[in-house]
Amino acid sequence: MVTMSLVSAGGHRFPTGPCLTPTVRRRGGRVRAALVEARPKAMPPLRDITLAKAGDRVDDLQAEARAMARAANASTYSPELLALKYGSKPIKVLRRTLNILIALGSFGLELWLDQRNGVFDQNKRRRAIELRKIFTQLGPTFVKLGQGLSTRPDICPSEYLEELSELQDALPTFADAEALSCIEEELGLPLDAIFSSMSPSPIAAASLGQVYKAKLKHSGQIVAVKVQRPGIEEAIGLDFYLIRGLGNFVNKYVDIITSDVVALIDEFGRRVYQELNYVQEGQNARRFKKLYADREDILVPDIYWKYTSGKVLTMEWVDGVKLNDQDAIERQGLKVLDLVNTGIQCSLRQLLEYGYFHADPHPGNLLATPEGKLAFLDFGMMSETPEAARSAIIGHVVHMVNRDYEAMARDYYVLDFLSCDVDVSPIVPALQNFFDDALNYTVSELNFKTLVDGLGAVFYQYPFNGELILVLLLSFDANAVGFLGLYIYYGLKSMDLI
Repeated sequence: MVTMSLVSAGGHRFPTGPCLTPTVRRRGGRVRAALVEARPKAMPPLRDITLAKAGDRVDDLQAEARAMARAANASTYSPELLALKYGSKPIKVLRRTLNILIALGSFGLELWLDQRNGVFDQNKRRRAIELRKIFTQLGPTFVKLGQGLSTRPDICPSEYLEELSELQDALPTFADAEALSCIEEELGLPLDAIFSSMSPSPIAAASLGQVYKAKLKHSGQIVAVKVQRPGIEEAIGLDFYLIRGLGNFVNKYVDIITSDVVALIDEFGRRVYQELNYVQEGQNARRFKKLYADREDILVPDIYWKYTSGKVLTMEWVDGVKLNDQDAIERQGLKVLDLVNTGIQCSLRQLLEYGYFHADPHPGNLLATPEGKLAFLDFGMMSETPEAARSAIIGHVVHMVNRDYEAMARDYYVLDFLSCDVDVSPIVPALQNFFDDALNYTVSELNFKTLVDGLGAVFYQYPFNGELILVLLLSFDANAVGFLGLYIYYGLKSMDLI
């Protein structure tokens, strides 16, 4: 029997077994592939195939229902519960507040001194490393912030992009004993009843959990097993209690900001808490696969519901390299711009065709497979765009391309950016002044920051619904703009401009 072996990140070697090799049959001393020998008469009746598939589907639904039962007590974001919990713990709140202020304040002071001493550019790499360490030290909430910044070349210099990208899957791990104990407790089975082998150390560690590579005992399937960090709910809950308090202060006393900052914080909080429920993430992955994996260049891993719970997620293992590892991608004979272009097309389908989209597509959640497919991972943070808004956005783009600024202004009624009693006629000249220039920019001049800065000036002058605009921008920025930023970055890099 021909076998293969896999070597984990910890150097442990374990057999994959014949399940990963083609089935062969011997006849007359010659080895012939089973695929070649298959004949129509050997195929089971179509009715049997249909019944088998139906049976598999029923088993899958039952396993999912059991997984949902295991996650019945998963936490949800509730500002009221957070206030009740931490309002009576002033010492803990004060300690965390000082921790954050000292860490970020000292970093800001160093930037100010660099600027004053004329060494700001020379110290970029050093400060980027310091910021990465600060975010890591401050915990998962700030790691999430760093992950978002790592895909924004319009905000961060290249030194910061490279350092913050390490927050995507190269974070400190927690004890393996805690992870393995969590798996057994969540699934109600001993490890040796689930896996025939497992990597002795995590393959990757992210903001909310860490991932092991394992082999299922019953099928020999190679899987990725994500285990949630212990105490993660406590850390995130305290941070959101503090951030929400800051938002209330801004709403009351900072007149220059007209948007409801607390509403934006609550929206972000709901998204982060969704990521804490791994069963919900599995359901998100299944829906995403159904909608978008019809393309041959998109891959979405399957979920193994029997071995999934609120804090443990078991999914199909995907071989590949991160989308921001250009050298590794090119060594596989692939072009990174082709993959990013695939991502942009898929993002536009997500945002405009079905309205259900991956809201956290940083390069740590995207892999280029050896076959040239773009694999999506980590479906904890998803968003939806209503059909009416999708239609309005498409119409808005058409009006922009046609330079029909009066129609563009009226679109803001449909998008609920303006109330119906607002006269849009004064807005038309402002849109015309901005877009007449923007539509004539070259590719290198046009980026997300340019658009946001220009539109921000327009939005600031007139009574727009600020929080709706910001939520839409945050959602769009997390998806297509992340890919667009990568596309521009690699495009300029390929021309040796950065």
